Amino acid sequence: MGNMGFAVGVPLSPAGGVAITGLDLSQPLTPDAWECIRGAFRDHHVVVFPDQVLEREQQYAFVANFGEIEAHGGRNSHSKRYAVAHVISNLDGAGNPVDRSSSPVSNYRWHTDKPYYRRPPMLTALYAVELPPQGGDTEFANTAMGYAALPDAIKRRIAGLQVVFYWGASARKSDDGGSGRAGFRDEPPVDHPLVRTHPETGKRALYLGNHASHILGMAEPEGKALLDDLLQHTTKPEFVYTHRWRKGDLVIWDNRCLLHRAVANYEISRYRRVLHRSVVRGTVPF
Repeated sequence: MGNMGFAVGVPLSPAGGVAITGLDLSQPLTPDAWECIRGAFRDHHVVVFPDQVLEREQQYAFVANFGEIEAHGGRNSHSKRYAVAHVISNLDGAGNPVDRSSSPVSNYRWHTDKPYYRRPPMLTALYAVELPPQGGDTEFANTAMGYAALPDAIKRRIAGLQVVFYWGASARKSDDGGSGRAGFRDEPPVDHPLVRTHPETGKRALYLGNHASHILGMAEPEGKALLDDLLQHTTKPEFVYTHRWRKGDLVIWDNRCLLHRAVANYEISRYRRVLHRSVVRGTVPF
C-alpha cells in the first residue's frame, strides 16, 4: 500500500469520526498526508485508518509525530511492552479471556484518558490486533456537542467550576473517608475545569467521566449529582459515534473533547480482544 493515493471519507456520524484510506502508516508520510491527517483530527476528533499492518515500533513512530508519547503507568513501565505501545486486552496473566467489565474502573465505563494528570493526554491511538467475531465496539461521546446543547442557565451555573480527578475515583465508596484513593496510583488528586477550552478550535467542552471525584467548593452529594447529570446528558445517542472494529484498524482520537468506553457486547470471557495503545501528552486544561 503506497501513500500517494489516500482519500478522506464522509463523516462517520454527526458526533464525529472520519476514515482516511490509502495510507500505509508503517511508512513515512508526505507533507500533504500529514496536513490531511491533522485537519481530520481537528475537525472530526476520531480518525480511522483501516487495513494497517503495524509492529509496535511502527505504531510508536507514527504517533510520535503528534507529540511526546507517555510511558504507560504500569508496574513494568520500563519494559518494551509499555514504553512502545502497551497492550489493552481482556486477557488474564495466562492469556485467557476474562470478563472485567463490571469493575468500577474498567474501560467499559465512560472516561477520558488520564484526566488525573496535570497535563492529560491530547491524543490516544488504538490498534486492533485480535478481535471477537462480532462486537467489542468502542463508543465516543462528543463533549463539545454536549456542552453546546446545554441550556444557557446550566452553562452559567457550571462556568468556572473545577473538577477533582484521581485514578479510581469511581471505586471510592462515599463512606470510606477518602481512603479509597490510596494505593491506586502515585499521582495526587488534580483539579481541572469542568468546562475546558480546546486549544486548537477554541470550542468549549465538558471534562468529566469515570475518574472525576467531586467539584471544588460544592457539597459532595450536590457535586456528584451534577457530574452524573452532565455525564448522562453528554453521552446521549445523538452525541455518540460507535466504532465497530476491524482487525488492522488504527484509530486516533482527541481526549480534549471526547469521552469513550469499550462496549461489552460480546462474550468477553470466551473471545480474545487485544489492542495496542499509545498516548500523546497534552497541555494543562484551561
